Amino acid sequence: MKAWRNRFKRTCSWLIILLACMLAISACGSISVKVPEEIDMGSTEEHSHLEHGSQSAADANAVSCADLTEPASTGPVRTFDLTAAAASLELNNGKERKAWTFNGTTPGPELRVREGDRVVVNLLNKDIEKGVTIHWHGVVLPCSQDGVPGVTQDAVWPGERFTYEFIARHPGTYWYHSHQQSSEQAEKGLIGRLIVEPKEETFHYDRDYAVTLQKLNDKDVLTNGLSGGLQLDAKPGETIRLRLINAYNLVQWMGIAGTDFQVISIDGQDLNEPDKLRGEWIPIGGGQRYDVLFTMPNQGQVQVYSKKVSGWKITLGEGQAPKKLDNDAPVFDFTDYGAPKADGISPDMKFDRTYDLVLGPVNINGKSGHHIPPIMVKEGEWIKVRFEHQLGSEHPMHLHGHLFKVLTKNGKPLTGSPIYADSILLFKGDVYEIAFQANNPGLWMEHCHNLGHAAAGMTMMVNYEGVKTPYRVGTKSGNIPD
Repeated sequence: MKAWRNRFKRTCSWLIILLACMLAISACGSISVKVPEEIDMGSTEEHSHLEHGSQSAADANAVSCADLTEPASTGPVRTFDLTAAAASLELNNGKERKAWTFNGTTPGPELRVREGDRVVVNLLNKDIEKGVTIHWHGVVLPCSQDGVPGVTQDAVWPGERFTYEFIARHPGTYWYHSHQQSSEQAEKGLIGRLIVEPKEETFHYDRDYAVTLQKLNDKDVLTNGLSGGLQLDAKPGETIRLRLINAYNLVQWMGIAGTDFQVISIDGQDLNEPDKLRGEWIPIGGGQRYDVLFTMPNQGQVQVYSKKVSGWKITLGEGQAPKKLDNDAPVFDFTDYGAPKADGISPDMKFDRTYDLVLGPVNINGKSGHHIPPIMVKEGEWIKVRFEHQLGSEHPMHLHGHLFKVLTKNGKPLTGSPIYADSILLFKGDVYEIAFQANNPGLWMEHCHNLGHAAAGMTMMVNYEGVKTPYRVGTKSGNIPD
């Protein structure tokens, strides 16, 4: 009996150690996978990407991602210059911080354009030794403009330049960040906002504010680059559109106190006939964007704030502060919010290919990084992906180059507004089905936007048949697109 008890204790000890390790990986994602010498992420192999410079199995007649560019257009052209550089910043609380910046600030400049504009961005890397790119998070654009080093371009090294060019086809709230070692570079400050205003008004508002929630160097809690929260002008009776961008890895539970509100957009895509809400927490995953609409009360303030991080607070108006939400207040649920709208995309439609992705703490289907087989698609096909979150902390799964529709949650079809998005936030136990049409040929990342998880290997590819890349990921090229 004594020997049995000792064995039991040893087994429990090992289980506790294993659980602690798993929780540590899940919480901070600080464990990274070994970067190979050279990988072809455009490989069509179903089992693994090709290593050590071996030839791709892609057809010799395949088109290169580098050649998939934006065709000529007649719309207005908006040109911006962004310089990536290391800087010493003085925060508004008087503290000095080292940061990596776009045009000397973090976040970088807010780029506001109009639906249909041709956006031209000239990037200069002044002195970021590890190289830099710009990924236009949530924007549907040509493969060559996606800003993924080793897949769509080489990293831009100190003294080098790269020009991005795409048409802003979808109005909404987006953001940009470096995708070269992004778990480090976004945290150090290489981020910014991209707002695409619609040609025609879908929701009326008097003021339009965009707010970035950021944790600089995983230390300083900043709201639009300011410590201690943000004060925005608003008068009684005015209707406010507030665009909330979570540029941090972890989910933020945002509350709105002092007024009713509507969630009018998720990941830049409008919702149909959104209902009025009051006193509900909104969970915004890493990389996600939620736009809310509310009318200022006749007296007092409106406060929008994080449940868990006191520094992320936006105060609008003057006067008495409102009563805050209870910690156990209801959580916003988009699965039955707003009004249905037929679009022909349903869980029981015919799909050309279906993929099951089981999410662990920092892996997909038990594999990590380039060992995860790509999702292979053919242009024109309809694809269904089933995500099942079995273990670990929250995973905001982000798809490049496409918008998808959320079909079901935990086996039940959505009953409210159609939800189109580029990310889906999964908590442990969640099962979601999403659908997208393969209508944008290229090589696209699908990864967790807790960027620590991505660096630890929670990243894979969606590869079109007949598309290849001249670029390589790995230590040889220096391209590391976590």
